[in-house]
Amino acid sequence: MYCYNKFMVIKNKSAIKRIKVAQRNQIQNKIYKSTIKTLTKKVLLSIKDENTNDTIRLKLAELYSKIDKAVKRKILSKNTASRKKSWIAKKCA
Repeated sequence: MYCYNKFMVIKNKSAIKRIKVAQRNQIQNKIYKSTIKTLTKKVLLSIKDENTNDTIRLKLAELYSKIDKAVKRKILSKNTASRKKSWIAKKCA
């Protein structure tokens, strides 16, 4: 038996496994989204501080890579990723 919350006790093995997998994936997805937010803030700070173009370009490449990997792993949708990339590119220009 697996106690999902105070009121629900689950006895089915496959249901227990699905809940555990969903919880594990939720944590991984949250880490990925948090990383993307952090990298976005770093890019914006480097633009604000007027760092060299090379520094900004490196951080931007890292951010784009993370966004693309999130799309590949189905953490973000294509449209959301495109919107984020477009928004940050507009800020860089």
